[in-house]
Amino acid sequence: MNEKILIVEDNKTLAKLIARKLQTSLDMEIDVAYSLQEAKLFLSRGHYFITLLDINLPDAPNGEIVDYVIAKKNRAIVLSGNIDKEFRKSMLNKNIVDYVNKGGVNDIEYIVHTIQRLRRNQRHKVLVVDDSMVFRKQMQNILENLFFDVITVAHGEEALGMLSVKQDISLVITDYNMPVMDGLELTLKIRETYTKDELCILALSGNDDDEVSALFLKHGANDYIKKPFSKEEFSCRVNNSIEALENIQKITQYANRDYLTGLYNRRYFYQSVGEYIEYIKESGEQCAIAMIDIDHFKKVNDTYGHDIGDKVIVSLADILRSGTSPNDVVARFGGEEFCIVLKNINRYSTVEILERLRESVESFTLEINEQTIVKFTISIGAVLHDPAETLDDSVNAADMLLYKAKNSGRNRLVFQES
Repeated sequence: MNEKILIVEDNKTLAKLIARKLQTSLDMEIDVAYSLQEAKLFLSRGHYFITLLDINLPDAPNGEIVDYVIAKKNRAIVLSGNIDKEFRKSMLNKNIVDYVNKGGVNDIEYIVHTIQRLRRNQRHKVLVVDDSMVFRKQMQNILENLFFDVITVAHGEEALGMLSVKQDISLVITDYNMPVMDGLELTLKIRETYTKDELCILALSGNDDDEVSALFLKHGANDYIKKPFSKEEFSCRVNNSIEALENIQKITQYANRDYLTGLYNRRYFYQSVGEYIEYIKESGEQCAIAMIDIDHFKKVNDTYGHDIGDKVIVSLADILRSGTSPNDVVARFGGEEFCIVLKNINRYSTVEILERLRESVESFTLEINEQTIVKFTISIGAVLHDPAETLDDSVNAADMLLYKAKNSGRNRLVFQES
C-alpha cells in the first residue's frame, strides 16, 4: 500500500518547505491543501498515513479541519502557532497524534522524526494489562493512534498466557493494583523469561508511595508512570521505551551479524551452536556441520575487483540462507568461508540439501552489466556431529573435508560421518 501524507496549511511558503523536507527525508507521496475545501477533495480520494493540519485556515479558522479529518478516520498531527496552554490542552484532548508548534526548522525535524517513529511502530505489538476497562480503553486508543498493534487483558495471569501464545510482543504496560496477580508480581514473572533487551515493561500506578516506583525499576521495569498521566507524557514514554529497545536490538544485531551479508558471524556461531550442541547431548537429536568455501575466489577479485568479489559473497549468502531452514544456522566465518549447521537431520537429507546448494551456486549467474557476467562454484566439507565430540572437533573435521574437496577438483561435496 502506498503511504501518503496530507499537509493542510494556508501559508504556501511554509507548506512547500514542509513538503520538500518530508519528500527528502521520507519515501512517501505528499499532497498539499491550502484550505478546508481543498483538504476535503483530497480526503475524498482515499486514506492518508498521517495528516499535518494547520488549525487556522481561511475557511476554517477555529480548528474545524481537525474534527473533520478525525471523523474521516485519518490520524492527525496538529500544527499551530498558538502557545496558549488551555487551547493546546483542548486540542490534545481530541484524538490526535501530537500537537506541534510552528516555530522553525527544528519543529519540521521533529515532525520528520515523529513520522519515522510512527512507521516503525507498525512493527510492534503492545500488551496492556489493567483491571479497569476505562483505563484499558484509554491506553488502547492512544496506542492505536500511534500505529501500535494493541492487545488488552484485565489481569496478570491473562497477560502471562498471552505472552506464551504471542511471543512477538515488544512492550507490556501493566498497572500495579490488580486482582489475582499485581503488576509487580507480573513484572517479576516476565523477567524470568524475557530480558530488558528483549521486551520492555512500562509500569503504571496511582499509589503515592515512592517505594513502589523504585521496586518496579529494581525488579525489571524499564520505566514507571504515575496515574493520572497526560496523553503527551504517556505517548513520549512509550515511544522512548520502544526506541531504546530498537537501539539495543540494533547494537546486538551488529555484534552478532556479519556486516556485509547479514549472516551470523563467527563469534555468534560458536555461542549459539555451542548451546545447541549441549542441548542435543540430552535429546539425541542429530545435526550436520558443513564448511563451505568459494572456489578460486582470489581470481574473482583479481579479474573483476573487490566490489564484485563482495557481490559474489553476498549472492552466495543469499543462496545459503534461502536454501536452508530458518531453524538452521548459516554463518560467515570470514573472507569467502562459510559454515552451516543443519539441525535435526540425517545423513541422507544432509547430502541432499548440500548437493542442492552446490548445484544452485553452480547454475547461478551474477550479471555485472550487459557485457559481463560472473559465474562461480563452491566446495563443501561436511560431517554429522558426534555427541561425544566438541563443536570445535566437528568444525575442524568439516574443514579437513573441505580441504579434501578442494584438492580433489573443487565444486564438490565431501561428506563423512564423524
